[in-house]
Formats: sequence, C-alpha cells, structure tokens
Amino acid sequence: MAHTHTPPTPVSLDTTPVMKEVVTNYITSFASSATPTGSSGGDVRQENLNKFFDNGNISWMLTSTCLCLIMVPGVAFFYSGLARRKNTLALIMLSMLGLCITMFQWYFWGYSLAFSQTGTSGYIGNLRHFAFLRTLADYSPGSNNVSELVFANFQGMFAAITVALFTGAAAERGRIGPMLLITFIWLTVVYCPITCWIWNPNGWAYKWGVYDFAGGGPVEVGSGFAALAYTVCLGRRSKFLAEQYRPHSVLNVVLGTALLWFGWLGFNGGSAYGSNLRAAIAITNTNLTAATAGLVWVVQDFIFKTRKWTTIGFCSGVVAGLVAATPCAGFVSPHASLAIGAVTGLICNWAILLKTHMKIDDAMDIFAIHGVAGFVGTILNGLFAVDYIAAMDGTLVGDNAIRGGWFNHHWRQLGLQVAYICAVAAYDFVVTFIILFIADKIPFLQIRVTPDAEEIGVDADQIGEYAFDYIEERRDYKQWKISPSGIPEEIVVSNGIPHPTGNIAAPGKVLEVANQPNIDFSV
Repeated sequence: MAHTHTPPTPVSLDTTPVMKEVVTNYITSFASSATPTGSSGGDVRQENLNKFFDNGNISWMLTSTCLCLIMVPGVAFFYSGLARRKNTLALIMLSMLGLCITMFQWYFWGYSLAFSQTGTSGYIGNLRHFAFLRTLADYSPGSNNVSELVFANFQGMFAAITVALFTGAAAERGRIGPMLLITFIWLTVVYCPITCWIWNPNGWAYKWGVYDFAGGGPVEVGSGFAALAYTVCLGRRSKFLAEQYRPHSVLNVVLGTALLWFGWLGFNGGSAYGSNLRAAIAITNTNLTAATAGLVWVVQDFIFKTRKWTTIGFCSGVVAGLVAATPCAGFVSPHASLAIGAVTGLICNWAILLKTHMKIDDAMDIFAIHGVAGFVGTILNGLFAVDYIAAMDGTLVGDNAIRGGWFNHHWRQLGLQVAYICAVAAYDFVVTFIILFIADKIPFLQIRVTPDAEEIGVDADQIGEYAFDYIEERRDYKQWKISPSGIPEEIVVSNGIPHPTGNIAAPGKVLEVANQPNIDFSV
C-alpha cells in the first residue's frame, strides 16, 4: 500500500544570517524526510504548520486515540471479572502499569524502532525518532492526512493494548514487578519488529503486499502467542486440576466487554488515518463481525454445551469477533463481515478446549480468543479483501489500488497472508518464551509468586490492597475454620496456636456455605 507525500514547501526565514545558515543546513540534512516544511518536524515559529493538515482528520485521529485508551481499563475489567476475587486488583494493575511502561518505551525508542522510515533492514527501524524527535509536523508513515506526532500517539495505544492483553496470562500466579521490566524488553524485541514488518513502508510484509488493517499480527496474534508462551513458562495454578474455578464477577466481564467494543470503534476506525469513508466502513464491519460472533458463540454453547444463554460465552464471542475484525475491517465488505464473524465464533469456541488437550492453564483464554481469532481474521483477508473497500480512503486508488484477495481473483494473496501470520506467531512465541525463561532464572525477576502467595491471593501478596474488603479483622482466610456443621467459624491465632471463638466468621455466607464443607474461602 503505497503512500504519497506532498513536496516540501520552503520555509520563510526572517532571522540573523548565522541562524539562517544553521537552519538551512538543518533543513538540507533532512530534506529527504518530505515534511510540510522540508525540515525534521517543521518550525512553527516561521509559519503555521496546521495548514498542511485537515482539522477533521486530526480531530478524528485524536478522538480515536482516546477511544483506544479506554480499551486498556476495558481489558482490565474483563480479566479481573474472570478471575477469583482475591486476584482482582493484580490484573487491573498489570494493565494500568503496563500502559505507563508502554507509553515511556514508545516515547523513548519504541516508535522509532517500529516506524522510522530511514531504517531499511525490513526487520526493524533505527533511532531517528528517538524520544519523539522529528515528529512534530512530519507527515506520518501511515498517511499524509495526519502529522507524525498524532500518528505516534495513536500507534502508542496499540502497543499499550497489546501489553494489557498479553500480561493477562499472569492471572492468579504472576508477579507484578518483574513483568514491568519484561514488558519493556518484550516491546523492544518482539512488538516493535513485528509492527515494522507490516506497517513501516520498509517492512518486508508491507513490501510483499500483506493486508493487515489494524493489527491482526502485531496486536492480536502478538498478544495471543505471547500469552501462550507466558502461560507455559508460568505453569498451572496449584489447584488447576482439583477445582473448577469460576469468575467472581460476571458484571465486570460485561463492563469490560462494553468498554472494549466502544474503544474498538476508534481502534479500527482510526486505522483509516482520517475522517473518511474507509473509517465508516471499518466501524460498520467491526460492529457486524462482533455481533455475529457473539450470537454464534452463545447459540453454540446453548445447543452443544450448557442449554443456557451464557453471559460469559456471549462476551467471549463478542471479543473474538472484534479481534477477527481488526485485520480486515478496512478491506472487506459488510457481507463478508457476517461470514467472518460466524466462522470466528465457531472456531474460537472450539479453540477454548485446546488448553485442556495442551494441558496448559490459560486462565483468561487469551490464546483462543486473541491468538486464534487474529489468525482467522488475517487469513480470511486473503479471501474476502476487495479493492473498492480499501479505495474508500481516497488514497488507495489508481496506481496505488490494492489487488484484493480471492474475491478479486488475486489468488496469491491467501498465501501471503498465511506466510505472514505464521511468521508473526512463530517469532512471537519463540522470542517471548526465551525472554521469560531467562528472566525466571534471575532471582529478582522470577515470574511466579510463591505457593503461599498464590493461596492468599496475588492482591494480598503483591499489592496489599483488596478490591472487596468487607471484613477488616478477618481478611486472611487462614483465620477461618470450617466447623463440623459446615459453617465458617472465627478463630484467633495466639502464639501460633488457633483458638476457635465459636463466633460465625462470615454471617453473610452462612447459607452459601451450608453443606459445602470443601468450599475454598480464599476466593
């Protein structure tokens, strides 16, 4: 997908001869960057650089950036609801701290490694935009519709969301501190190269003509297969085979799904890089794919599994549909979106069972919902992509028009899609596994909490705060004892010796625990 640049416009320099010479040399050294002023970001003191960009495009991209940001707490609520109560805050903190680490890494060198156009290796960029240098008013690598600084902020949200998705694999057993350092390293050596492959004009996948509209590779397969590696390295929870864990808050899962769906409209719609018709079709396709996948998933559960209209199933289906829409929302017709949603709902519902066969403890089903759905959406691009949908942005027309997929009789495209997404999955899993394996061998970077910490909950061990703190005097479940009648009885520990008080420890739980002597009061 070629991008055109407006020729440089000379800068008016009303200053001293010395300053003229300095600025002129500076401009000349970066004349190849093809910015509105011919310099590395422009000089707003000399002219109004806003005139090179349409306010409507800038407004839409800034709005989309804000919509993408809301997806991070959306992921946090989604995951925290699926976990047990004693691990709620840890998952929320992983997402929010990951956002902060990502913003720094992206500013520091992440954006440059992914998108600098002077790095020609095809694998990773260089440090030309280190610390956001030369981004103030350059044209972005994605489109001349927006400045590079706007583009950099928008793409930074993609990196943050990927981290939030990936780190959810730490559910109920992962340490928070080591994950922050690992996140910085992972973004540098995994996410940035994969992003460069597909979205940097010098990337090998970009030059091949692979279609990935909003991140089926870097974001979805990137998070899904990284989470798979993380799950393998962490191992299973201590009682994984003995107990059937249930989500502590289905309401949180629904809230997280709603925030994700809302933010995803900016995630996919903003990937048209302007307020244009392609953004409209991307939003349309996103809604249709998510709705279809959610319906198919819940009906499939009803018919073949539970005979119930499962809320968790519906939310899982919607998120899987949003994931599948990500790589193809700007390439396929609305009719194709219905088919993509249906196929995704069926395949990802089945993929949930893979963790049992693989004997892994993917507590949040990240691999099945993100990794598999990202695969499905990216590959189906090779079938359903059509030239007239991509042309709706006004730039992929004429000589720049795409060739489409099988619907345009471009048979080779499917092979390109498969090769690209397999390369992303393999690189992502292997390198992530190596990073985690090495980190776990370093004492202060061990990625898993102790067995005792897992019992009391990651919130208590890693944070010292609780999402739901109802009983201040008895917040430690080890101070609870089950009487022969099955009622939790309060005990006081003195000099290491437990003394039952005869008092009921949790009055609100009496009916709930009656005749259930094996209930786990740590949840």
